[in-house]
Amino acid sequence: MVTSDQRRRQLAREKFERQQQRRQQSRKRKQRNTIIAAALAVVLAAGAAAYASVGLSDGDAKADGSAADDRQSPSASPSQSESTAPEPALSIDKKAKYSMALTTNHGAIKIAMDAAKTPRTVNSFKSLADKGFFNGTKCHRLTTQGIFVLQCGDPKGDGTGGPGYTIPDENLTSLGKAGTDGTVTYPAGTVAMANTGQPNSGGSQFFLVYKDTKLPPGYTPFGTMDAAGLKVVEAVAKGGVSGGAQDGAPKKAVTIEKAAVPKV
Repeated sequence: MVTSDQRRRQLAREKFERQQQRRQQSRKRKQRNTIIAAALAVVLAAGAAAYASVGLSDGDAKADGSAADDRQSPSASPSQSESTAPEPALSIDKKAKYSMALTTNHGAIKIAMDAAKTPRTVNSFKSLADKGFFNGTKCHRLTTQGIFVLQCGDPKGDGTGGPGYTIPDENLTSLGKAGTDGTVTYPAGTVAMANTGQPNSGGSQFFLVYKDTKLPPGYTPFGTMDAAGLKVVEAVAKGGVSGGAQDGAPKKAVTIEKAAVPKV
């Protein structure tokens, strides 16, 4: 016969066993939740890393000259506050021939300008050159992958400077119809206007193409370098970009010592 003390001890033991079982189940739940949380953290971290990688590689992947990426387009981004001055009044003779003579620390670059097809662009460059605007400025950007250009004409030397006004796009159909990729070929030797990526947003920045380059037809082609000038730019490009990058300041720093736009 079970005594009352034995019964109490049995009930206490059973209660203790139930408590232990509940504690063990609770520990298992906590361990399971910890494992799930850790796994989720790993997944989220991997996802974030993949997103970051895609974000970075998207920019690099646009090395085909897509205008969506500033690093792979002749971008110029003067602040809006600078665009306050009026465009110079047209004073050139559209029927005459003009050339832009750049005296640089690496040699002379002579550019035959198309005043008939780009009168407002040529007029702006002549007005700026006559004032000494380009004298002492640096060609701040060299690109050696995707597009092949040396970019100049920024008085600030960082891609944000301009003359305080903008000029309209001109001559955009001269390089032919865009292909299925939305680009046309800017042949080596071409000189064209940089812009902000928006229509009619050119200022003073321009780029010198040293190797055939595919770009959207949104950059006014207004001149062609002579053979000697092209060799000067090719030599700068051969020196590469500062720091070993593919886009940035040229390792061989280029300064425009003087610019002039005489009538030929």
